[in-house]
Amino acid sequence: MAHYDSFRAARWIRFINLVLQALFFLTLFGGLNYIALNHAWRFDLTQHRRHSLSAETRSYLEQLDRDVRIIVTIANDGTDEEITQAYRDISGLLREYTYLARNNAKGKVEVRYLDVYQSRKDAEALGLDTPNQVVLISDNHRRVLTLGDFYSTRDRRREGFRGESTLTAALLDVSSPEKKKIYFLAGHGEMRPEDVDRRRGLSGIRDELRARNFEVASLDLSLSRKIPDDAALIIVTSPQGRLQPFEEELFRNYLTTRAGRLFLLLDYGIPHGLENLLFDWGIIVQDNLIIDLDPSSITETNDMRLWRFSRDPASHITDNLINNDMSLIVGPARTVSDDLGRSLDDGLRVKKLIATSASAWGETSYRIRNVLPAYTPGQDLKGELGVMVISERLKPANLPLSVRGGRLAVIGTADLVTNDRIITVGNLNLFLATVNWAVDRDTQLNIPVRPIERFQLALSAEELVRLRLGLLLGVPGLVAALGFVVYLTRRN
Repeated sequence: MAHYDSFRAARWIRFINLVLQALFFLTLFGGLNYIALNHAWRFDLTQHRRHSLSAETRSYLEQLDRDVRIIVTIANDGTDEEITQAYRDISGLLREYTYLARNNAKGKVEVRYLDVYQSRKDAEALGLDTPNQVVLISDNHRRVLTLGDFYSTRDRRREGFRGESTLTAALLDVSSPEKKKIYFLAGHGEMRPEDVDRRRGLSGIRDELRARNFEVASLDLSLSRKIPDDAALIIVTSPQGRLQPFEEELFRNYLTTRAGRLFLLLDYGIPHGLENLLFDWGIIVQDNLIIDLDPSSITETNDMRLWRFSRDPASHITDNLINNDMSLIVGPARTVSDDLGRSLDDGLRVKKLIATSASAWGETSYRIRNVLPAYTPGQDLKGELGVMVISERLKPANLPLSVRGGRLAVIGTADLVTNDRIITVGNLNLFLATVNWAVDRDTQLNIPVRPIERFQLALSAEELVRLRLGLLLGVPGLVAALGFVVYLTRRN
């Protein structure tokens, strides 16, 4: 009886031992998963820390107080190497954003990948119809980013990935409770943002601005007699008559006392009434018509091609144009130049960004009909004539640390932004870059660009043959020799 009891006790002991082992294993497994989920440690061992976000971005994500949805319409089908690489870069970056925002109770980051062709119903519900974009949505705010926004390029080749600075700036933009408001001046026959006409309508740039989370409105100073407090930027496009002196004074006060932002696009042959204001800001708008007979500056439709750009490290307006070898297509234009005789100690920074070829001249007798244009020495300007000039005031100018004041951009043609012209990649790029510079968008972040690492294996024909023989014969031969050694060892 004692022998039977001993076997029964042993079975129960083994059973209890197995149950305890299973419970201990499950407890250990659950505990490790709990620690990994709530107290994880991650280490980025890559050379340029390409899997880590900057301290600035981490701080913004911790303070995010609105949910942000990110829709990615990049097609990862492997047919285009650049798009495939962009998908890897952007998707890897977005994983870090969602990971860092996962414990934020106020604002989450949700990422969704959407094929606009295969998921037409979902794409239409989100208002998306274009592939290869990253769209950020928060409440009624929306920001559209293209692949070009994520990379810095040179000679049409990507040289750096600036996705973190671009994405963080867009995240801050859409999560802000207020949209930046851009006013288009009205009351003088200007081009209108609601006009769909090909030659004088601006509905194209209106849609582009709204897609980038700007609010667009019209402003008639003859009615309001003041510039609204929420005006982030005022754009004046092709006024057909002189502005009144009180309007010029309103602009002067807006730029000086409120650090306002003004973007002028002035067609030739029409007086604008802003001579005194422009003089104060170191800019001269000439009353002439640019004639450029350089073959490289004339398109097949006899339009003018502008391709001489100056790089400005402070504004970056022309960087993409220069790096990607873009050009502008415009109609008739007038000369815009910086005032070389201006005072240099007033904190004013003036920069000419776009110019014609050296063979161009500014025809001052363009009003005389039935006369072929010809350069007149002593009367017409000749050489690389300016078409776009920007000016900004730094205050106070006598201190090492300056605070940015007002900003003014002037282009000698409004034809650049019409519905017929804005479809040109260079035209749209210049317009949006100027707007971003004017409203300080994407310039407040100090996040470095990550270099793109490229690896190339160069083999001669002889080295390639040796490599092929080594893979086909060497590796299998080594395995066979090892097997033969094992065979001899086991036999002996």
